[in-house]
Amino acid sequence: MRGMRMRTLINWMALVVVLAGATALTPRWRTSSKRATLAAVDGVSWSVQTSGIDTNLRGVSAAGSVDSDGTEHIAIWVCGSNGAILLSNDFGKTWKRVRVAGGDSLDFRSIVAFDANKALVMSSGEGDKSRIYKTDDGGVSWKLEFTDSRKGFFLDALACDGECYALSDPVDGKFVIVATHNYQDWKELPGNGMPSALRGEAAFAASGTSLAVDNDAGIYFGTGGGKAARVFHSADRGKTWSAVETPIASGGASSGIFSISSTPYAVTVVGGDYKDPKRAYRVAASSKDQGKTWQLAAQQPGGYRSAVVSIDGATLAALGPSGEDISDDFGEHWRHMDSLDLNAAFVLDNRNGWAVGAKGTIARLVNRKQYLIREDRREDDSDIAHKFDRSIFLGIR
Repeated sequence: MRGMRMRTLINWMALVVVLAGATALTPRWRTSSKRATLAAVDGVSWSVQTSGIDTNLRGVSAAGSVDSDGTEHIAIWVCGSNGAILLSNDFGKTWKRVRVAGGDSLDFRSIVAFDANKALVMSSGEGDKSRIYKTDDGGVSWKLEFTDSRKGFFLDALACDGECYALSDPVDGKFVIVATHNYQDWKELPGNGMPSALRGEAAFAASGTSLAVDNDAGIYFGTGGGKAARVFHSADRGKTWSAVETPIASGGASSGIFSISSTPYAVTVVGGDYKDPKRAYRVAASSKDQGKTWQLAAQQPGGYRSAVVSIDGATLAALGPSGEDISDDFGEHWRHMDSLDLNAAFVLDNRNGWAVGAKGTIARLVNRKQYLIREDRREDDSDIAHKFDRSIFLGIR
């Protein structure tokens, strides 16, 4: 509209199961005579790194690799207005600016990293100002992969998981999804199964994350600008779609869903009204049934949020111009985290994540959370005897 995978915690979770003697691994374990719960001790924040670029950064992505000797490498790609594209190969300590030929005036809103050499970047704008480029040589050269000159075409988000998908505002009354086949040959998906857009309805490109893709549940995207903020869902990779109204703030051109995150536990959306960024009204909602029904968060973030990202299974971070919030219960309750002016974030795993924002701000995730497994042998939840029979702390740096 005009105007963020992680490594799973399978290894440490498996260790917890062995130590705690639990029979199943979920956010709350239950056995016939005892109960174990997973609690999190706060320790998540953002540490500012500087890019040296006086521009508004909108997109960030990272990809990791490990040498045969066990040395870890992470490539971090960042993009923004005025054609800005930045690359770091040393965990964000230093940054190199790379350029798309003839692209210094483009507004790059979304980027996807594959490794230190390969990345996709998406620009937003009317018609052929919306473009997708690809590099295979670390940003030395870029190939134009897709653009469209039709009236109404306006790319909002780019996401990859198995294949890559990009979302455009409605053309001829319907949203447009373009996709790759084997990461090549971008083509528009058939619009026959796509519901019609509401009057004034579009997607937001503020963070390039209004689209989410996952291998199990297909494709999600969130909208706003019309009388309702809706989530569109396809479980068959874009052949058919459903559209469901959410309780997120709506009714104006500046309000609606700005970002969506899909995890095995829940689908979470954030947004609000970007013209009233400090108003904490209908900013966050979640769905536990793959987008069929939606519930507002019981405790809302502190204002309009342009991005939401999963840090681990239960922990989410929401970001916006008035600050950041964190939730440890799948988006049901949010509390203040930081006061930075950030637009978007990407979390590679629970130790490595980055966020970007205004005035060239780049911030690195600092995660000192400890996970506490508490086994409770009570038969009855109301009985407080024998609490904390066994505690196991696992620290994550």
